Amino acid sequence: MLDWLAYRKELLGRIGDIAKLSPDTVTGYQTLSKAGQKTGHLDPKTRELIALAVAVTTRCDGCITVHTGEALKHGASQEEIAEALGVAIALNAGAALVYSARVMDAVSAHSAAQPG
Repeated sequence: MLDWLAYRKELLGRIGDIAKLSPDTVTGYQTLSKAGQKTGHLDPKTRELIALAVAVTTRCDGCITVHTGEALKHGASQEEIAEALGVAIALNAGAALVYSARVMDAVSAHSAAQPG
């Protein structure tokens, strides 16, 4: 698939390039990223498991490589990661189901507006 470790290194280098060109943008991102850590309501492992589920739903390879390393560093097991990913899979399926209902609603509206 990917060389995840090499990709992470290259990605962080590119983000460093962005930081040189637009430091406030990267500082703003870092502020957002660290904000939840300050509350202490979730432990770091749980935060990283959530991050992995969100990374899947947003299709962010960079997020996957960064947060996989962090999740493992904070003691997440493969089984815990798989369970978090199961939540992401279910939510994506749920979203498809909800939007399917919206399509059927649109079909009803369009059908009712058709002459004949």
